[in-house]
Amino acid sequence: MLETNDSPAFKPLAFALAILSLLALIVTAWVLINVRHEQAIVTTLIDKLQGSDLQVANELSSELGLQKSLSLLLVLNLAATAVALLFVIRGYFSSERNLRDVKVLSADILASMDAGVVTIDMNRRFISLNPRATELLGITAEQPAESLNQLGPEHALLNAICDELNKSHHPIRDRDYRTIRGGHTTMLRAGCTMLRNRRNEEIGMVIHVRDVSEKVLMEERLRRMERYMGLGSLAAGLQHEIKNPLSALSLHIQILCERLQSLTGDPAVNETLDILNTEVKRIGCVLDGFRNYASIHEIGRSPVDVTAVLDRLVRLLRPDAEQKSIKLIVEPAKNPAQLIQADASQLEQVLLNLALNAIAAMPQGGTLRFELSEQDEKLRIDVCDTGKGIPQEIQSKIFDPYFTTRNDGTGMGLALCDKIVRQHDGSIDFETSPSGTTFTVLLPI
Repeated sequence: MLETNDSPAFKPLAFALAILSLLALIVTAWVLINVRHEQAIVTTLIDKLQGSDLQVANELSSELGLQKSLSLLLVLNLAATAVALLFVIRGYFSSERNLRDVKVLSADILASMDAGVVTIDMNRRFISLNPRATELLGITAEQPAESLNQLGPEHALLNAICDELNKSHHPIRDRDYRTIRGGHTTMLRAGCTMLRNRRNEEIGMVIHVRDVSEKVLMEERLRRMERYMGLGSLAAGLQHEIKNPLSALSLHIQILCERLQSLTGDPAVNETLDILNTEVKRIGCVLDGFRNYASIHEIGRSPVDVTAVLDRLVRLLRPDAEQKSIKLIVEPAKNPAQLIQADASQLEQVLLNLALNAIAAMPQGGTLRFELSEQDEKLRIDVCDTGKGIPQEIQSKIFDPYFTTRNDGTGMGLALCDKIVRQHDGSIDFETSPSGTTFTVLLPI
């Protein structure tokens, strides 16, 4: 709670003292006027009296001579009233100064907060916004807004939680929604509470908005890491329990094929044996891919020129890309290329998987761009396509093993990319929109 320098009881005491002093001053002045009036009457009477009555009247006049005492009392009351007024004036200016300091401090606190704080009235008009709120909501001098209803459709969730608050009158917390700022997707987390005055009357609402893009990203990475760590023991068990019997099965099928081919020339039998042999090999490939994904062995590292890796990759992809009307572009870093410590073959596998996915996302042709740059002392590799983007409902699943939307896919490509990049102490993430998708790989230089 914000504190002031004055005691809470000082101001009422000063006001009470000032009022009492002023009343005492008025009463004293009134009494003094009455006494003077009475003395004037007595003096007139004395002038008309004679003899013994005159002596009695003079004695009475001396007894009524309170003017000097009352004048002294009036001066004292005047001094007390002045002191009380000084206290009142001092308290007033002190209160104004403290109120001004509290307002400045409150404004500084709101301006320093990383969360956006918005207050609105019951008609959804803005009462106040701190600087972070104007930034997160995209309110600028070129794009002003006076009410919540004037924000773009991407902030429709804020109106929805206000409607919910009006119905329930209970605080709303942690509602996430996505916005696009500067071409980048931002995850915002919003909440809403009622704004009440001192009489507990509802006069508006307080909306708080935070940028949780980094937090959501870290939670997603942690989720993928936990899933990856749990697959190690599972892969070892599958390799032992399935791979060995499968090898024996494959060997006996091969022996069976050789004997039946010499005893019978039935094409149906040979076709059945070929199918059995092919499916056994496919199961073996699936197990090998799963083992490679879940293996935790240390990778081999050596100096790798990423620009040279991209040049080889483009030469490999160009025939297929030209056939599908896809333009390949490589944008090297502005600074001289730096070497990174990595496994060249695995890094090339990551870029190849990303490129093949990008090509598959552009069946009508387009542009596939590889961009190299530096970010926070890391090498940044962007693989950008001009496809239709990734639907929001599957964005959280694309790095899951065996998840695929393609009929000819295994669902292990991006899962392996994620695993290999993490083994290189890097990270892989993506941004997508209806105009294309960009996968970003960050690797330590």
